[in-house]
Amino acid sequence: MSLFDWFAENRLRASEVQRRLETERLETAAETQPNQEREIPDGLWHKCSACGALTYVKDLRRNLMVCPGCGHHVQVGAFDRIEQLIEPSTWLELNPDLDSCDPLEFRDRKSYRDRLEETKEKTGLHDGVITGTGKIDGYDLALGVMDFSFMGGSMGSVVGEKITRLIEFATRSRITVVLVCASGGARMQEGILSLMQMAKTSAALGRHRQAGLLYIPVLTHPTTGGVTASFAMLGDVILAEPKAMIAFTGRRVIEQTLKQKIPDDFQTAEYLLGHGFVDAVVPRSQLKSTLSRLIHLHSLNTGLNQSQNKVQLSHTSEFLDIVPLAIAPTLELPLNGTARSTTKSKEREQVIPLLES
Repeated sequence: MSLFDWFAENRLRASEVQRRLETERLETAAETQPNQEREIPDGLWHKCSACGALTYVKDLRRNLMVCPGCGHHVQVGAFDRIEQLIEPSTWLELNPDLDSCDPLEFRDRKSYRDRLEETKEKTGLHDGVITGTGKIDGYDLALGVMDFSFMGGSMGSVVGEKITRLIEFATRSRITVVLVCASGGARMQEGILSLMQMAKTSAALGRHRQAGLLYIPVLTHPTTGGVTASFAMLGDVILAEPKAMIAFTGRRVIEQTLKQKIPDDFQTAEYLLGHGFVDAVVPRSQLKSTLSRLIHLHSLNTGLNQSQNKVQLSHTSEFLDIVPLAIAPTLELPLNGTARSTTKSKEREQVIPLLES
Protein backbone atom coordinates (compact mmCIF):
# COMPACT_ATOMS: atom_id res chain seq x y z
CA MET A 1 0.00 0.00 0.00
CA SER A 2 1.36 3.37 -1.00
CA LEU A 3 1.55 6.30 1.38
CA PHE A 4 -1.21 8.16 -0.54
CA ASP A 5 -3.55 5.12 -0.34
CA TRP A 6 -2.91 4.86 3.40
CA PHE A 7 -3.89 8.53 3.98
CA ALA A 8 -7.05 8.13 1.82
CA GLU A 9 -8.16 5.02 3.73
CA ASN A 10 -7.69 6.78 7.09
CA ARG A 11 -9.68 9.84 5.95
CA LEU A 12 -12.54 7.60 4.80
CA ARG A 13 -12.56 5.70 8.08
CA ALA A 14 -12.58 8.96 10.10
CA SER A 15 -15.48 10.38 8.09
CA GLU A 16 -17.54 7.20 8.66
CA VAL A 17 -16.94 7.44 12.42
CA GLN A 18 -17.97 11.12 12.38
CA ARG A 19 -21.24 10.33 10.53
CA ARG A 20 -22.06 7.55 12.98
CA LEU A 21 -21.49 9.83 16.00
CA GLU A 22 -23.67 12.56 14.47
CA THR A 23 -26.49 10.06 13.82
CA GLU A 24 -26.34 8.83 17.42
CA ARG A 25 -26.44 12.43 18.70
CA LEU A 26 -29.56 13.25 16.66
CA GLU A 27 -31.34 10.07 17.80
CA THR A 28 -30.57 10.87 21.44
CA ALA A 29 -31.87 14.43 21.07
CA ALA A 30 -35.10 13.16 19.48
CA GLU A 31 -35.68 10.76 22.39
CA THR A 32 -35.10 13.40 25.08
CA GLN A 33 -37.29 16.02 23.33
CA PRO A 34 -40.21 14.13 21.82
CA ASN A 35 -42.65 17.10 21.93
CA GLN A 36 -40.96 19.88 20.01
CA GLU A 37 -42.91 23.18 19.95
CA ARG A 38 -44.01 24.40 16.58
CA GLU A 39 -42.47 27.61 15.32
CA ILE A 40 -44.64 30.69 15.95
CA PRO A 41 -45.12 32.86 12.83
CA ASP A 42 -43.48 36.28 13.03
CA GLY A 43 -45.80 39.15 13.91
CA LEU A 44 -48.51 37.00 15.46
CA TRP A 45 -47.45 37.08 19.12
CA HIS A 46 -45.47 39.54 21.21
CA LYS A 47 -43.26 38.58 24.15
CA CYS A 48 -43.13 41.25 26.84
CA SER A 49 -39.57 42.33 27.57
CA ALA A 50 -40.52 43.08 31.19
CA CYS A 51 -42.51 40.04 32.35
CA GLY A 52 -42.04 37.58 29.48
CA ALA A 53 -45.78 37.13 28.89
CA LEU A 54 -46.96 36.24 25.38
CA THR A 55 -49.75 38.43 24.03
CA TYR A 56 -51.63 38.18 20.77
CA VAL A 57 -50.49 41.21 18.74
CA LYS A 58 -54.07 42.22 17.87
CA ASP A 59 -54.96 42.22 21.58
CA LEU A 60 -51.82 44.23 22.34
CA ARG A 61 -52.77 46.84 19.75
CA ARG A 62 -56.28 47.10 21.18
CA ASN A 63 -54.60 47.77 24.54
CA LEU A 64 -52.56 50.64 23.00
CA MET A 65 -49.36 48.51 23.02
CA VAL A 66 -49.39 48.14 26.80
CA CYS A 67 -48.73 44.66 28.23
CA PRO A 68 -51.98 43.45 29.88
CA GLY A 69 -49.97 41.37 32.33
CA CYS A 70 -47.58 43.88 33.88
CA GLY A 71 -48.51 47.26 32.33
CA HIS A 72 -45.19 47.62 30.49
CA HIS A 73 -45.44 50.31 27.81
CA VAL A 74 -44.13 48.91 24.53
CA GLN A 75 -42.45 51.38 22.20
CA VAL A 76 -44.81 52.56 19.45
CA GLY A 77 -44.08 54.17 16.12
CA ALA A 78 -45.11 57.64 15.04
CA PHE A 79 -48.07 56.51 12.90
CA ASP A 80 -49.49 54.37 15.72
CA ARG A 81 -49.11 57.24 18.19
CA ILE A 82 -50.97 59.64 15.88
CA GLU A 83 -53.77 57.09 15.50
CA GLN A 84 -54.00 56.77 19.30
CA LEU A 85 -54.25 60.52 19.92
CA ILE A 86 -55.85 62.24 16.94
CA GLU A 87 -59.50 62.03 15.93
CA PRO A 88 -60.05 60.16 12.64
CA SER A 89 -60.03 62.22 9.43
CA THR A 90 -58.71 65.35 11.20
CA TRP A 91 -54.97 64.71 10.72
CA LEU A 92 -53.10 66.93 8.26
CA GLU A 93 -49.36 66.32 7.96
CA LEU A 94 -47.04 69.31 7.59
CA ASN A 95 -43.78 69.35 5.62
CA PRO A 96 -43.88 65.64 4.79
CA ASP A 97 -41.22 65.75 2.08
CA LEU A 98 -38.30 67.33 3.95
CA ASP A 99 -35.25 65.06 3.59
CA SER A 100 -31.82 65.10 5.22
CA CYS A 101 -28.74 65.60 3.10
CA ASP A 102 -25.09 64.87 3.90
CA PRO A 103 -23.37 68.28 4.13
CA LEU A 104 -20.38 66.91 6.08
CA GLU A 105 -19.98 63.83 3.82
CA PHE A 106 -19.82 61.81 7.03
CA ARG A 107 -18.71 58.19 6.92
CA ASP A 108 -18.27 55.53 9.61
CA ARG A 109 -18.76 51.89 8.58
CA LYS A 110 -20.84 53.24 5.69
CA SER A 111 -21.63 56.68 4.36
CA TYR A 112 -24.33 58.75 6.06
CA ARG A 113 -26.13 59.10 2.73
CA ASP A 114 -26.34 55.30 2.33
CA ARG A 115 -27.45 54.89 5.94
CA LEU A 116 -30.26 57.41 5.40
CA GLU A 117 -31.51 55.60 2.30
CA GLU A 118 -31.49 52.23 4.05
CA THR A 119 -33.37 53.61 7.05
CA LYS A 120 -35.97 55.32 4.86
CA GLU A 121 -36.60 52.07 2.99
CA LYS A 122 -36.81 50.07 6.22
CA THR A 123 -39.12 52.41 8.17
CA GLY A 124 -41.11 54.16 5.44
CA LEU A 125 -40.28 57.51 7.07
CA HIS A 126 -38.47 60.53 5.63
CA ASP A 127 -36.82 61.32 8.98
CA GLY A 128 -37.17 60.88 12.73
CA VAL A 129 -40.29 63.01 13.31
CA ILE A 130 -43.77 63.41 11.83
CA THR A 131 -45.52 66.74 12.32
CA GLY A 132 -49.00 67.96 11.56
CA THR A 133 -52.28 69.27 12.90
CA GLY A 134 -55.39 67.52 14.13
CA LYS A 135 -58.06 67.48 16.82
CA ILE A 136 -58.30 65.95 20.29
CA ASP A 137 -61.88 65.95 21.56
CA GLY A 138 -62.65 68.89 19.30
CA TYR A 139 -59.59 70.96 20.27
CA ASP A 140 -57.16 71.96 17.51
CA LEU A 141 -53.52 71.25 18.20
CA ALA A 142 -50.17 70.98 16.46
CA LEU A 143 -48.63 67.56 17.07
CA GLY A 144 -45.10 66.32 16.51
CA VAL A 145 -44.24 62.65 17.10
CA MET A 146 -40.68 61.35 17.11
CA ASP A 147 -40.02 57.79 15.93
CA PHE A 148 -37.17 55.92 17.61
CA SER A 149 -36.96 53.39 14.77
CA PHE A 150 -35.44 56.07 12.49
CA MET A 151 -31.79 56.17 13.58
CA GLY A 152 -32.73 56.13 17.25
CA GLY A 153 -34.99 59.18 16.87
CA SER A 154 -31.84 61.30 16.66
CA MET A 155 -32.28 65.02 16.06
CA GLY A 156 -30.71 66.20 12.83
CA SER A 157 -31.36 69.26 10.70
CA VAL A 158 -34.66 67.96 9.31
CA VAL A 159 -36.02 66.98 12.74
CA GLY A 160 -35.17 70.42 14.12
CA GLU A 161 -36.56 72.21 11.07
CA LYS A 162 -39.86 70.30 11.07
CA ILE A 163 -40.38 70.88 14.79
CA THR A 164 -39.54 74.59 14.44
CA ARG A 165 -41.93 75.02 11.51
CA LEU A 166 -44.64 73.19 13.47
CA ILE A 167 -44.22 75.50 16.48
CA GLU A 168 -44.21 78.62 14.30
CA PHE A 169 -47.37 77.43 12.53
CA ALA A 170 -49.03 76.82 15.92
CA THR A 171 -48.02 80.27 17.12
CA ARG A 172 -49.54 81.92 14.03
CA SER A 173 -52.68 79.79 14.35
CA ARG A 174 -52.81 80.29 18.15
CA ILE A 175 -53.15 76.60 18.98
CA THR A 176 -51.50 74.26 21.46
CA VAL A 177 -48.29 72.38 20.64
CA VAL A 178 -47.78 68.77 21.78
CA LEU A 179 -44.46 67.01 21.10
CA VAL A 180 -44.13 63.28 21.80
CA CYS A 181 -40.41 62.75 22.42
CA ALA A 182 -38.42 59.54 21.86
CA SER A 183 -34.81 60.15 20.99
CA GLY A 184 -31.21 59.17 21.58
CA GLY A 185 -30.18 62.83 21.25
CA ALA A 186 -28.40 64.84 18.58
CA ARG A 187 -27.42 63.06 15.34
CA MET A 188 -23.64 62.72 15.33
CA GLN A 189 -23.46 62.37 11.54
CA GLU A 190 -24.48 66.03 11.22
CA GLY A 191 -22.08 67.38 13.84
CA ILE A 192 -22.59 71.02 14.87
CA LEU A 193 -25.57 71.31 12.51
CA SER A 194 -27.53 68.92 14.72
CA LEU A 195 -26.58 70.83 17.88
CA MET A 196 -27.87 74.06 16.32
CA GLN A 197 -31.36 72.55 16.33
CA MET A 198 -31.43 72.77 20.14
CA ALA A 199 -31.21 76.56 20.02
CA LYS A 200 -33.56 76.86 17.03
CA THR A 201 -36.38 74.83 18.56
CA SER A 202 -35.94 76.52 21.94
CA ALA A 203 -36.18 79.98 20.36
CA ALA A 204 -39.40 79.01 18.56
CA LEU A 205 -40.87 77.74 21.83
CA GLY A 206 -39.90 81.01 23.51
CA ARG A 207 -41.94 82.96 20.98
CA HIS A 208 -44.82 80.52 21.40
CA ARG A 209 -44.75 81.08 25.15
CA GLN A 210 -44.61 84.87 24.78
CA ALA A 211 -47.81 84.63 22.75
CA GLY A 212 -49.49 83.08 25.82
CA LEU A 213 -49.93 79.68 24.17
CA LEU A 214 -49.65 76.21 25.65
CA TYR A 215 -46.87 73.70 24.98
CA ILE A 216 -46.93 70.15 26.36
CA PRO A 217 -44.06 67.68 25.81
CA VAL A 218 -44.77 63.98 26.35
CA LEU A 219 -41.59 62.10 27.30
CA THR A 220 -41.55 58.44 26.25
CA HIS A 221 -38.90 55.75 26.50
CA PRO A 222 -36.19 56.78 25.85
CA THR A 223 -35.76 60.56 25.85
CA THR A 224 -32.09 61.50 26.14
CA GLY A 225 -29.27 63.79 25.02
CA GLY A 226 -29.86 67.00 23.12
CA VAL A 227 -33.63 66.48 22.98
CA THR A 228 -33.79 66.36 26.79
CA ALA A 229 -31.53 69.41 26.94
CA SER A 230 -33.84 71.44 24.69
CA PHE A 231 -37.52 71.22 23.79
CA ALA A 232 -38.32 68.13 25.91
CA MET A 233 -37.84 70.10 29.14
CA LEU A 234 -39.32 73.45 28.09
CA GLY A 235 -42.99 72.58 28.48
CA ASP A 236 -45.62 74.42 30.46
CA VAL A 237 -46.73 71.00 31.69
CA ILE A 238 -44.31 68.07 31.21
CA LEU A 239 -45.90 64.62 30.97
CA ALA A 240 -44.15 61.25 30.86
CA GLU A 241 -45.10 57.63 30.31
CA PRO A 242 -44.55 55.15 33.16
CA LYS A 243 -40.98 53.88 33.63
CA ALA A 244 -39.70 55.90 30.66
CA MET A 245 -35.95 56.51 30.66
CA ILE A 246 -35.37 60.27 30.69
CA ALA A 247 -31.78 61.47 30.83
CA PHE A 248 -29.13 63.70 29.34
CA THR A 249 -26.15 61.36 29.51
CA GLY A 250 -25.57 57.73 30.41
CA ARG A 251 -25.60 56.24 33.88
CA ARG A 252 -21.98 55.08 33.71
CA VAL A 253 -20.70 58.53 32.72
CA ILE A 254 -22.51 60.14 35.66
CA GLU A 255 -21.18 57.57 38.14
CA GLN A 256 -17.62 58.03 36.87
CA THR A 257 -17.94 61.80 37.09
CA LEU A 258 -19.51 61.87 40.57
CA LYS A 259 -17.47 58.87 41.75
CA GLN A 260 -20.46 57.48 43.59
CA LYS A 261 -23.29 55.01 43.03
CA ILE A 262 -26.55 56.51 41.82
CA PRO A 263 -30.02 55.11 42.71
CA ASP A 264 -31.40 52.16 40.73
CA ASP A 265 -34.47 54.14 39.62
CA PHE A 266 -32.37 57.14 38.61
CA GLN A 267 -33.31 58.55 35.17
CA THR A 268 -36.83 57.07 35.29
CA ALA A 269 -40.03 59.07 34.88
CA GLU A 270 -41.07 58.29 38.46
CA TYR A 271 -37.73 59.51 39.89
CA LEU A 272 -37.95 62.75 37.91
CA LEU A 273 -41.54 63.24 39.05
CA GLY A 274 -40.42 63.04 42.68
CA HIS A 275 -37.70 65.64 42.04
CA GLY A 276 -39.81 68.16 40.15
CA PHE A 277 -38.55 67.66 36.59
CA VAL A 278 -41.77 66.00 35.43
CA ASP A 279 -45.26 67.20 36.33
CA ALA A 280 -47.19 63.94 35.85
CA VAL A 281 -46.62 60.32 34.90
CA VAL A 282 -49.59 59.40 32.74
CA PRO A 283 -50.45 55.86 31.54
CA ARG A 284 -50.95 55.60 27.81
CA SER A 285 -54.63 54.79 28.22
CA GLN A 286 -55.15 58.18 29.92
CA LEU A 287 -52.87 60.28 27.74
CA LYS A 288 -55.47 61.48 25.23
CA SER A 289 -57.99 62.49 27.92
CA THR A 290 -55.23 64.17 29.95
CA LEU A 291 -54.11 66.28 27.00
CA SER A 292 -57.72 67.21 26.27
CA ARG A 293 -58.32 68.33 29.86
CA LEU A 294 -55.11 70.38 29.98
CA ILE A 295 -55.99 72.17 26.73
CA HIS A 296 -59.50 72.80 28.05
CA LEU A 297 -58.12 74.15 31.33
CA HIS A 298 -55.80 76.50 29.48
CA SER A 299 -58.55 77.69 27.15
CA LEU A 300 -60.72 78.67 30.14
CA ASN A 301 -58.08 81.13 31.25
CA THR A 302 -56.95 82.47 27.88
CA GLY A 303 -60.42 82.74 26.33
CA LEU A 304 -59.23 81.20 23.07
CA ASN A 305 -61.92 80.10 20.67
CA GLN A 306 -61.60 76.33 20.73
CA SER A 307 -65.06 75.67 19.20
CA GLN A 308 -66.44 74.44 22.53
CA ASN A 309 -68.49 76.13 25.24
CA LYS A 310 -66.45 77.60 28.07
CA VAL A 311 -67.42 76.80 31.64
CA GLN A 312 -66.48 79.16 34.46
CA LEU A 313 -65.17 77.20 37.45
CA SER A 314 -66.13 78.33 40.94
CA HIS A 315 -65.61 75.35 43.24
CA THR A 316 -62.67 73.17 44.20
CA SER A 317 -64.46 70.01 43.05
CA GLU A 318 -65.00 71.46 39.58
CA PHE A 319 -61.34 72.39 39.30
CA LEU A 320 -60.21 68.89 40.29
CA ASP A 321 -62.65 67.34 37.80
CA ILE A 322 -60.86 69.11 34.95
CA VAL A 323 -57.29 68.51 36.13
CA PRO A 324 -56.17 64.96 35.18
CA LEU A 325 -56.20 62.48 38.05
CA ALA A 326 -52.48 61.92 37.62
CA ILE A 327 -51.86 65.64 38.28
CA ALA A 328 -54.63 66.66 40.66
CA PRO A 329 -53.08 65.19 43.87
CA THR A 330 -49.98 67.34 43.40
CA LEU A 331 -51.73 70.69 42.78
CA GLU A 332 -53.19 73.37 44.98
CA LEU A 333 -55.93 75.68 43.84
CA PRO A 334 -54.81 78.16 41.17
CA LEU A 335 -53.52 81.42 42.63
CA ASN A 336 -52.84 84.41 40.37
CA GLY A 337 -52.75 82.30 37.24
CA THR A 338 -50.43 79.57 38.52
CA ALA A 339 -50.80 76.14 40.05
CA ARG A 340 -48.11 75.28 42.58
CA SER A 341 -46.60 71.80 42.78
CA THR A 342 -46.73 70.13 46.20
CA THR A 343 -44.72 66.97 45.54
CA LYS A 344 -43.25 65.11 48.51
CA SER A 345 -39.72 66.28 47.74
CA LYS A 346 -38.75 69.19 49.98
CA GLU A 347 -35.68 69.96 47.92
CA ARG A 348 -37.47 72.23 45.49
CA GLU A 349 -40.88 73.72 44.73
CA GLN A 350 -41.86 74.10 41.13
CA VAL A 351 -44.40 76.54 39.77
CA ILE A 352 -46.37 75.08 36.88
CA PRO A 353 -47.81 77.77 34.62
CA LEU A 354 -51.01 75.89 33.79
CA LEU A 355 -53.13 78.98 33.59
CA GLU A 356 -50.61 81.53 32.40
CA SER A 357 -52.17 84.03 30.07
